[in-house]
Amino acid sequence: MVKHQPLQVYEKQVFVSFVTGIYGCRWKRYQRSQEDSSRWECAWFIILCSSFFLLLFWAYFWLVAQNDFNEFNWSVYNRSGEWRDETIPILTSTTVGFSYITFLMILALFHISLGQQMNLYWVHKIGVLATLITTISGVVTVDDIWGDEWDILLVSLQSTAPFLHLGALATLTAISWLVAGYVVRRERSNFHVMVLLIYIVILLALYLAPLTFTCPCIMDRHSLRPRPDIIGRRGAPMLAPENTMVSFNRALQHGASSLEADVTISVDGVPFLMRDRTLRRTTDVSKVFPARQYDDASFFNWTEIRSLNAGQWFLESDPYWTVETLTARDRSRIGNQTVCSLVEMLRLAARANGSALLDIRKPPPEHPRYRSWFMDTLWAVQKAGISQKRVRTVTWTPDTDRGRVRGLQQTANEKLSVEEIRQRGITSLTLHYSKASHKDIQEYLANNVSVTVYPVNDPWLLSVLWCSGVPSVSSDAPQVLRKVPYPIWLMSQNAYNFIWITSDLVSLAVVIGIFCFQKWRMSGMQNYNPEQIMLSAVTRRSSRDVNIMKEKLIFSELNNGLSSTEELSLYPENGYARYSDGGVSD
Repeated sequence: MVKHQPLQVYEKQVFVSFVTGIYGCRWKRYQRSQEDSSRWECAWFIILCSSFFLLLFWAYFWLVAQNDFNEFNWSVYNRSGEWRDETIPILTSTTVGFSYITFLMILALFHISLGQQMNLYWVHKIGVLATLITTISGVVTVDDIWGDEWDILLVSLQSTAPFLHLGALATLTAISWLVAGYVVRRERSNFHVMVLLIYIVILLALYLAPLTFTCPCIMDRHSLRPRPDIIGRRGAPMLAPENTMVSFNRALQHGASSLEADVTISVDGVPFLMRDRTLRRTTDVSKVFPARQYDDASFFNWTEIRSLNAGQWFLESDPYWTVETLTARDRSRIGNQTVCSLVEMLRLAARANGSALLDIRKPPPEHPRYRSWFMDTLWAVQKAGISQKRVRTVTWTPDTDRGRVRGLQQTANEKLSVEEIRQRGITSLTLHYSKASHKDIQEYLANNVSVTVYPVNDPWLLSVLWCSGVPSVSSDAPQVLRKVPYPIWLMSQNAYNFIWITSDLVSLAVVIGIFCFQKWRMSGMQNYNPEQIMLSAVTRRSSRDVNIMKEKLIFSELNNGLSSTEELSLYPENGYARYSDGGVSD
């Protein structure tokens, strides 16, 4: 009698092979397992999750910190002495790392959903660990160099919180599929209960999170104040060299109603415009006066300062990647720029019927003009022919100097109480956006104190401050803000409450539905006969390709009377096996 080997039919699981192959380099079926993952692999999954959330935080930080990229490069320059755009390598590495970790995170979630054992490939383990260490190093470095910038995260939430809430709600609702599949098992343990409780607490906290939001743009559109005036901070430094005549002209052309400049007093008493302590970054002082390139800019006389080129550095370093957009005529004009005097800038503002905001750096004590610097500035204002009421000065220190320049509007660049403002005779405040909260702005405006906020370069920040009622903002990018005729988003409180409550109710209904479905699904699977599950895999599938694999079966004497000599019949043309003599048939 001919003995035939039975056939078993297996379907190709392309998706499972792809997921386990990329994640753990397990491409073959026999390499996979549906057993519980080891504690070591669970630890690596926790490391992967930690890397993902840290990179998500890191990427969001740099997304909103675009408003201050120039400030970051300037901070690095003050430490290294070399001007480079350090944001390019940071953004590139962040994009690559976040894409890589996100892809692995998705594969890991697919493993959990498919019930596959998680075995992260050793190459990926090295990659995850390297990405995590690099990100932590970046966070520590930024905290050291640019620690004040973390404040922008809280400021940005005034604009992004409603949208982040909806995104987090959708994500947590989707994760309920995995949580439900994990906790509805029959062999429930204390750990399962803890996972369920943690998920419920996080979900409830997310449902109630909007109660803590402070979003100025959730308001009645009829209460919206006029658009803030735009002040060209050092002109338009993204389009032309900062603190030069061509830069101030560009700012006025792009809608700036006022000009802001950094003022330094020369050794012979001429106020000129320079942001840095030295002349190295924005002039060719290293070529003209190589022995004095590290000297304080205020110890040069006006003739020496005027002999320096203040535009060629912009064409060579291209700090904002905008040089290619310039015409040949613009490049020629920029390349011939010299250091601008305060008188020239004020005359330009007067011709444009604008105003000026001056940030004056007091000379060092050993400077010849240390005691007369305020008179030099006042003389320049009078010579320019601009009304003193249209000139505001910042950082007049000490307060005893304020009485000598009563004709100019005086402003402070520090956060003060209304009482202190009145005592000092200050008419306005110039505050960093991180110091100007919505509540403080409303209080200042109620007491007729004008507020200017700086630096404002991104539309989202302009929108938040616009909704807060800020009268004016100082910007490095007036050409960008010019394209924002209205806040990016504006919503009434009733409309937002409807969206918030509706999204919470929909999420709750979906989560309850998923848990009920997973419970029904698990109870149905537990009622199945394992033999039926095995046989269901060999049903006829005429419309799909199947992979037929022959395997030898070892038969043994069973209590039901089956013997090892029973005859087996093979029907290879059907792609499945039939057992005769009381065995299984199709």
